[in-house]
Amino acid sequence: MRKRINNLFFVIGLTAVVIMLCTFHVSFTELWAYIRQADYWLAAILGLWFFLYLLNTWAWHIIIRGSGPCTISFLRLMKLTVTGFALNYATPMGMIGGEAYRIMELSRYIDTQRATSSVVLFVMMHVFSHFWFWMTSIVVYLILAIAGHLPLDTATGIVLLLAALFCCGGIYLFVRGYKYGMVVKLIRLIGKLPGLHHWGKRFSENHREDLQKIDRLISELHSQNKHSFFGSFFLEYVGRLLQSFEIFFMLMLFGINGGGGFTGCFMTFIHSFLILAFTSLFANLLGFLPLQLGGREGGFAMSMAQLGMTAGTAMFVSIICRVRELFWTSIGLLLMKIGNRNKTANNT
Repeated sequence: MRKRINNLFFVIGLTAVVIMLCTFHVSFTELWAYIRQADYWLAAILGLWFFLYLLNTWAWHIIIRGSGPCTISFLRLMKLTVTGFALNYATPMGMIGGEAYRIMELSRYIDTQRATSSVVLFVMMHVFSHFWFWMTSIVVYLILAIAGHLPLDTATGIVLLLAALFCCGGIYLFVRGYKYGMVVKLIRLIGKLPGLHHWGKRFSENHREDLQKIDRLISELHSQNKHSFFGSFFLEYVGRLLQSFEIFFMLMLFGINGGGGFTGCFMTFIHSFLILAFTSLFANLLGFLPLQLGGREGGFAMSMAQLGMTAGTAMFVSIICRVRELFWTSIGLLLMKIGNRNKTANNT
């Protein structure tokens, strides 16, 4: 059964990648020209993401150890990390395929409740760090605008205000989720959707104790294991900041370096950080699209135009980011078929 589900995830992900390749809004000749233009910077970008996935794995490892012994090796956990993100990129609604796969595979090494709670906590921490990342970008933009480095008109102010309210609301919900757990409430919410009422009620009744245990494990990480909570949060937040180097490398390729020197490169990095933050916010609002088709490109175009950069630069950045996503999505799908073992945990 587990092998069939694994194959199903693999087919879904592979289909999404093929669709993505066939629906690229540039020809393969143009795509190859973009790749050649990126030159060795593309290798730097792909290598950067290996390091970012390493940080993600480290954060997840801390979360697992926060609830008991971690009996899965770090390398195998990194394999699940990369594959999970690959499935998230490739499937509609993002975090459905990847998280289900992670729970299924991790339950071979630890009991199902711990596997589920650690995956839920990892997702929560990943999203929680994004809210703080976006909030930081709003503050940085306002500081630069007050200093006269960036424009701030009425329309921009309204957008920033709405974004800040959205981030504050998200942070508040996640803090409550960490304090009281959110799995039971999430199942109840799903059960209110049309056509899922009976399923939600039946699932809640049949798995009441398991769901409550998962919520206890979630709240215990926040209330009793502060070291694990803040350690995993720090790694996830730093990972978001370091991701800005992906755009920084491409801006440097175009000679956009703020006049050179340390100050110029630093300001270019700050601009890269803002571009990434506002683009990711826009793209995640359209997370129901497989590989966030169109949302990311539109986000790059708007955020870079706001910072005074050309549409051509925005197109280049979005295309290279898409190439990086396809590369690591393909790697993640390939890892699904490599190094699988028939080890199963004693689920209790």
